Amino acid sequence: MGHTIFHLDELEFHSPQRGDPSRGIAPLSDALQNMRANIWRLPPGVRCARHIEHVQEEMFVVLEGTATILLGDPPERVELPHGSVAVVETETALQLRNESDEETTVLIVGAPPEQGKAEHLPDTD
Repeated sequence: MGHTIFHLDELEFHSPQRGDPSRGIAPLSDALQNMRANIWRLPPGVRCARHIEHVQEEMFVVLEGTATILLGDPPERVELPHGSVAVVETETALQLRNESDEETTVLIVGAPPEQGKAEHLPDTD
């Protein structure tokens, strides 16, 4: 029986390889075989890349704070308070943001674990 336990207060966050360097990422994917997952810390005002996943379904779990997700085209703004979960099907335009005044922590899971199959879109207000 294999397993890995992660504790939020023990994770090491570092700047992502691309995008806004004020964000923090704690990768979990090395412990997974059939999906990808990361925990993101988003300071106030941060916008992640607006994109469409052509292969991965994505799930967003708000662990701390309040996140906002823009869904579809034209985008529908949905507020995700602490404890919320958003499941986004493939071919859905999305953008995760922190429009609050406090840091937000979000677990993002994608399956299958394929990268490089997303289409990046222009940012929107």
